[in-house]
Amino acid sequence: MSTTVDIPAVHQLIGGVWAPADSGEWIEVENPGRRETIARVPASGASDVARAVAAAEAAFPAWRARPSRERGALLIKLGDRIAEHQEELARILASETGNALRTQARGEAAAAVDVFRYYGQVASEQKGETLPLGDGLLSYTVREPLGVVGGIVPWNAPVLLSALKIAMALSTGNTLVLKTAELAPLGVLKVAQWAAEILPDGVLNVLSGTGESAGTALTAHPGIAKLTFTGSTGVGRAVLAAAADRIVPVTLELGGKSPVIVFPDSDDDATVDGVIAGMRFTRQGQSCTAGSRLYLHEDVFDSFLAKLTDKLGQLRIGDPLDEETDIGAIVSEKQHATVCRYIRSALDKGGKLITGGVQRPIDQDGYYVAPTVISGAEADWDVTREEVFGPVLVVIPWRDEDEVVAAANDSSYGLAGYVWSKNIDQALRTAHRLEAGWIQINRGGGQIPGMAYGGIKQSGLGREYSVDGALESFTQHKSFTIAYPA
Repeated sequence: MSTTVDIPAVHQLIGGVWAPADSGEWIEVENPGRRETIARVPASGASDVARAVAAAEAAFPAWRARPSRERGALLIKLGDRIAEHQEELARILASETGNALRTQARGEAAAAVDVFRYYGQVASEQKGETLPLGDGLLSYTVREPLGVVGGIVPWNAPVLLSALKIAMALSTGNTLVLKTAELAPLGVLKVAQWAAEILPDGVLNVLSGTGESAGTALTAHPGIAKLTFTGSTGVGRAVLAAAADRIVPVTLELGGKSPVIVFPDSDDDATVDGVIAGMRFTRQGQSCTAGSRLYLHEDVFDSFLAKLTDKLGQLRIGDPLDEETDIGAIVSEKQHATVCRYIRSALDKGGKLITGGVQRPIDQDGYYVAPTVISGAEADWDVTREEVFGPVLVVIPWRDEDEVVAAANDSSYGLAGYVWSKNIDQALRTAHRLEAGWIQINRGGGQIPGMAYGGIKQSGLGREYSVDGALESFTQHKSFTIAYPA
């Protein structure tokens, strides 16, 4: 790890204090669109985690005792502060993630504002229940915070996902130790800077180490009362195992290989646009909800594919900070190689390349992959079954409704699903048969605060974005029963 002095250094936040890691080691952050080092952040380790947990434990009693409406007001204030600096945050995101400024980064910054405002507004809705157990008895429940939450976020939408974990944990009275993604920590640390000016010291602590060092130490720390993780299914299993060892609750939002079913009545431009949006092509396909298995009815297979190819060809690939760019860069050299390996494997097995591929799409020094569509892939190929996390769409023809539903459900994942049909009865019937936690009908957009979002099977545990999700995942019930004196 380099400690070159002319590279800007951004510190970690522990107990209201900004400082380097105890080890003095640093991690360099690269702009994947230009392959330039843009900053360095602390390589947080076990001792940093221990200090952060201690700071969160010290802050917890006062934060827990604070009225929920006051906690909510501070989150709204943080959302308003981010809104004031939204463009600055968007440019940081585009620089570190490779996501295009116009089509992705600005939207993510705005979505983070919405999340903080939403949870700030509903913070006081932490209501218990009264139970009619019989005459002479009063039984009721209350919801209480769990304590110190350990959160880990990925690099593909780091600010939005951090906003979710911060807002859900803090609105319900917990304190938080958050570990940023190694590849994209800068936007989250910028949000932490604004948060530190608003929140009491120690309520939010943000570290920037690797998963192997800071992440492992965080999941194993005995002071952590709750773990919340967004990332790959493989790492999610390790988080779940660490939580099981100490019997602490876990929220996991993991990978996906989401099916998209298009009926013959939806062979139109609006559906093509929705499929492109659902595949997250303008985020380089780097999304766990990407609709990466497209099941096209045989009657419209060729015509729909022609329209899809034409529209993808109109999207401009380029520097994420360029206002004209629709599609930016893959986040790292390693991820770029992984995406290209999936494409080569499919073509070597006999898959047909409709558009895209591993050839360099533009003459720029970055990790770029064009939107890639492959047909002829078998159900057991890696590109069909595994999460590529790149702009790679597998297209599969179908005719029988029962068979396409069975194929769509033939996956270890169960995060998202998409159905496109003008016949609402047909669309609803199909959607209800899909094995996924979040299903959209005639829509390819993202999540909206207030909806319950999360996966089933190996796509995760728990729900986010909603009031119910926050209460179920970040609070515990306490039950009281009182007998009236005789």
